[in-house]
Amino acid sequence: MLRYQKEQQVCDIGGLRVGGQPGENPPLLVGNMFQKGDALLKSRKHGEFDRREAEVRIRELESVSQETGVPGMVALVANTADEIKGYIDFFTSVTDLPFAIDIWQLKTRLAAARYVAELGLQERVLYNSITPWDEDTASQVSELKELGIKHVVIQVFDTNDKTAAGRVSSLKELLPLVQEGGFASTLVDTAAMNLPAMSLSMKANHLIKSEFGLPVGFAPSNGSYMWRKSAEGESKKQFPAVDAGAHAVCGLLSDFLFYGPMSGTSRVFAAVSAASAMTAALAYEETGTLPSGSHPLSRMFPDVLEQFRKEQR
Repeated sequence: MLRYQKEQQVCDIGGLRVGGQPGENPPLLVGNMFQKGDALLKSRKHGEFDRREAEVRIRELESVSQETGVPGMVALVANTADEIKGYIDFFTSVTDLPFAIDIWQLKTRLAAARYVAELGLQERVLYNSITPWDEDTASQVSELKELGIKHVVIQVFDTNDKTAAGRVSSLKELLPLVQEGGFASTLVDTAAMNLPAMSLSMKANHLIKSEFGLPVGFAPSNGSYMWRKSAEGESKKQFPAVDAGAHAVCGLLSDFLFYGPMSGTSRVFAAVSAASAMTAALAYEETGTLPSGSHPLSRMFPDVLEQFRKEQR
């Protein structure tokens, strides 16, 4: 049940491992910084933000990642080329973590990639993302290849077929174009539209891993934060539980998750680490293999891991 016949790709993004068989590596968690409404922002137009608090958030992510064994990354959100340059300069001045660029407009996204190349940070950045809505995918891929970008996300979705199968079909259309870039890492975002529809993204993840072996994931935060916005009265108070639970469940069939605002770092890492430990234990039950390195099973439950190792002997 927990082993794919297709060989699973494991990508190394700035030292963070993403992908593989279930239970092998915990999901990579990617939080947003400087998104619309982020309290850090003082003036998006002038690129002004609370640098001290931004560093506090980064340090929290570093700490909880170390504590739980779940890898973490920050996605920098921006609207203009000058804005993203300022964010990249700040981020790289305070941490050695890899980072993602999370930009909707293609023109700005490519400007960010050019600046990354100018700084020589191609190994450290996750380009997010190549989408079905981009006007000229071939030209975009060609430029990314020329710039030496190593790690990209493909977002897959079919507006005419919103099922899991539609997402797979979207991948089949985009993948041949993206493969021309010769990227070291190709991650597939199966596009969660709302909270219940996360199940479709999870099914698409399973289908894609079965057929292609690529690392898969999506943004449960799209659904959980949409639910919070529509919730009324006392229901809104349940948001932290809903958000953490959604990420834990989605982590069972995902190699990476975009978890939205970094105010959720603590709860999401805790929830996903518990789910990852459970997945690793089930993988051990079915295959006799245990994860290596700083997996949540070893960081959060060392006594259980030791018990499993004794059973192996």
